[in-house]
Amino acid sequence: MDKVFIDHLEVYCTIGVYEWEKQITQKLVLDLEMDFDTQAAGEQDDMSLALDYAAVSKRVTDMISTRPIGLVEAVAEQTAQLLLTEFPILRVRVRVTKPGAVVNARGVGVEIIREA
Repeated sequence: MDKVFIDHLEVYCTIGVYEWEKQITQKLVLDLEMDFDTQAAGEQDDMSLALDYAAVSKRVTDMISTRPIGLVEAVAEQTAQLLLTEFPILRVRVRVTKPGAVVNARGVGVEIIREA
């Protein structure tokens, strides 16, 4: 199966379980890898047959940035479910990184794989 990916999608949102985190906006970084048959789009050079990266990015950004979320695990699960239900993909890998969450680490997070 072909893979369509979005690398390093930055989303600013209210994320965290601590009271001080609920009062600020923080950055999350998402890496998305989606199983999607790109053959027809490639052979016909037809955007209507492709997975629209911009639409995927906007939908994920809108979902995450519009309401507070406690855990990066919840972000990953909700993102995977959104993509599997709203876009014609069979499998998705979602990696969510929260930069600066742990001292001496560039970032922490989770990576999940879900299938339709």
